[in-house]
Amino acid sequence: MTAFLALVRKDLILYFSDKRALLMHLVLPIVIAAFFGSVFGGGSAKGGGIDVALVQQDTSDAGNRIAAGLKADPNLHVTPMDLTQARDAVRKGSQAIAIVLPAGFAEAAGTAMFSNQEKPAIPLLYDPSQPAVLAMVKGMLTQQVMQVVSAEMFGGPMGRKLTERSLQQLDANNVQDPALRDMLVAVRKYESLPRTEGADGAAPRGLAMPFTTHDEGLTSGPVAQGYNPYAHSFSGMGVQFILFMGVNMGIGMLLARRSGVWDRLLAAPVTLTQVVLARGVSAAIIAFGLLCAIFAVAVLAFHVQVSSVPGFVGVALGFGALTAAFGLLVAAFGKTPEAARGIAMFATLIMVMLGGAWVPSFMFPAWVQQLTMVVPTRWAIAGLDAVTWRGLDAAAALPAVAVLLGFALLFTVAAVWRFKREQA
Repeated sequence: MTAFLALVRKDLILYFSDKRALLMHLVLPIVIAAFFGSVFGGGSAKGGGIDVALVQQDTSDAGNRIAAGLKADPNLHVTPMDLTQARDAVRKGSQAIAIVLPAGFAEAAGTAMFSNQEKPAIPLLYDPSQPAVLAMVKGMLTQQVMQVVSAEMFGGPMGRKLTERSLQQLDANNVQDPALRDMLVAVRKYESLPRTEGADGAAPRGLAMPFTTHDEGLTSGPVAQGYNPYAHSFSGMGVQFILFMGVNMGIGMLLARRSGVWDRLLAAPVTLTQVVLARGVSAAIIAFGLLCAIFAVAVLAFHVQVSSVPGFVGVALGFGALTAAFGLLVAAFGKTPEAARGIAMFATLIMVMLGGAWVPSFMFPAWVQQLTMVVPTRWAIAGLDAVTWRGLDAAAALPAVAVLLGFALLFTVAAVWRFKREQA
């Protein structure tokens, strides 16, 4: 054990004496994360259908048509839910937005088109990290509501009833508005005309928007003040540059094998497994410390809040183990330092991109989002997001920790097997 600890201590001393490595793995991710966090205050939803939860409380014929129109929109991926499920889904990030169609909405919206009555509101529960999605969904929702409500008002049974009610209210309140009265009379006359297939009336003019929305961003815990774009940015850049450190560790092992240092280590009273695992432990410690230092800057300088310190520590330890195991994998299967560096850097960039480090994963097509579930960096970033701006507790980070440790174990076992096979 003394020899094992000495190997770990040696690796730590060598790493921290390399100022260029510290600059690459600690300073650069902080600088780039600050830049991306300041540039991207949110996201968009290009490339795939927006995940939308629909809480349909208005079960009228018009309400059903609004819901059907939303489900048929190719830009939306609508999932019916109840209100409690929708709130939980948006809060956890599995749904970008939830539309709550309240009971009696369609009739109230129709009434609001021809009166000064208060407009009914559609509550929208949205993920604060995706403000652009909120604007897009509002536009699609407006299109569906206007199509259904205007069609109902100018030809449906609800429209005839509301037209008569509006005329009665004008008479009861003695409202002197000849233009509105003439328009309502004309609408009643239009509605009484026999309908023929393919008949099409002119679009009405001067109608007010028949509804409003009530927007509620959902987060939890101490970050309920709102979404901080720096949180995701620091997660992405931290993961990327720390993985680069793991690659450099693997390349260093290949260089040691080529220079003969590896053989001298194995000539000492230590086993091959001890040498490999000692290198992995030292790299895991360095990766864990780097991630903590990066987020310390994020907390102190950019007001990123950590909702669960145990959850963050768990994700950081899991990612540290993954980084070390990935470096061991590079060293075990790399033929030469030069060839291994190019392939490892390419693999790292692919993992970082698919993991949502550069741009949030919801911007990807649906099939790519499903594909990224087998990419370990996706879980690392999801875990860090969960315990920072999403405001979730340590339990929400446990799936990410488990997956990261699983990948780390898999990579380590494969690396040790490869080293032993080559040594035999």
